[in-house]
Amino acid sequence: MEINTSLTFYKYQGTGNDFVMVDNRTDSFPKNDTELVAKLCDRRFGIGADGLILLENDPNLDFKMVYYNADGNEGSMCGNGGRCLVAFANFLGIFSSETKFNAVDGVHSATIEGDIVELKMGDVSEIKTKPNYYFLNTGSPHHVQLVSEIQGLDVFKEGSKLRYGLYGEKGSNINFVEPLDNGAFAVRTYERGVEDETLSCGTGVTAVAIAMHKSGRVSSDIVNIEAQGGKLQVRFSVDAKGYSNVHLKGPATQVFKGEVKW
Repeated sequence: MEINTSLTFYKYQGTGNDFVMVDNRTDSFPKNDTELVAKLCDRRFGIGADGLILLENDPNLDFKMVYYNADGNEGSMCGNGGRCLVAFANFLGIFSSETKFNAVDGVHSATIEGDIVELKMGDVSEIKTKPNYYFLNTGSPHHVQLVSEIQGLDVFKEGSKLRYGLYGEKGSNINFVEPLDNGAFAVRTYERGVEDETLSCGTGVTAVAIAMHKSGRVSSDIVNIEAQGGKLQVRFSVDAKGYSNVHLKGPATQVFKGEVKW
C-alpha cells in the first residue's frame, strides 16, 4: 500500500533569493533524503527555490537553522536564508523583535522590524588579495571580481568557469561587481549548490562590501549593494584584526504557504 506523506511548507524570499521553509521542531522531516530536498527545490517539478531551510529546536537559543542547497546537499551559511528564517521564526511567534539562533557557522543574532531583517554575520579576518580578484569567507567561500558592463555579462558561463576551473569540485561562489554612480555597488552572483545565477546572495553581498572596503573603493563602514533582486546594506567595524560586527540588512517576506505530498 502506498502511503502519502504530507508536508506543510512556507515560501520566503529575500531580495529574490527564495527558500522553502519547514517548521521541523517535531523533527519529522526526512533530513537525509537529498533527492526529496532537490525535488522540492526544483522549479519545474517541485515547489521551486534556491534552497530549503529547516527551523529546528536548539537547547540554548531560540532556534536552529539547517540549510540545504537546491541540489539537496546540506550547505554552508546562507545570509539571505538566515534573514528569511528570522522572519519565519517571528511569524511563528518564537520571538518578537530580537533573536539569537544557531547555524552551521555558529551563533547569529538578528532583529526584525516590519519586513526588514538585520542579521549579524561572522567576523572576517583573512582576505586573499589577487591581481584580478579577492577571496574571503563570510560563512561561505566567495570570489569577488570587478567587471564593467555587468548587466551584459553572461554570469552562468563566466561564473561556472571560475567556480570549477579555479576552485575545483568543492568550489566557491563567484561574485561580479561594478561600482555605480550613486556610490553603491551592483552585484551578480553565481552560487555553488544552485549552480546558476541567483537574484541575490547574502553572504556574497557581505563579501563584496568587505572586499570593496579592503580595496579602498569605498571608505564608509556602511556599504549599499544592489543585487538583481533588490537592495541590501552591509555595515561593519574594522581594525587591525579585520572586520567584525558585520551586519546584513534588507527585506525578507513570506510569499505563500502550501502543502506538498510525496
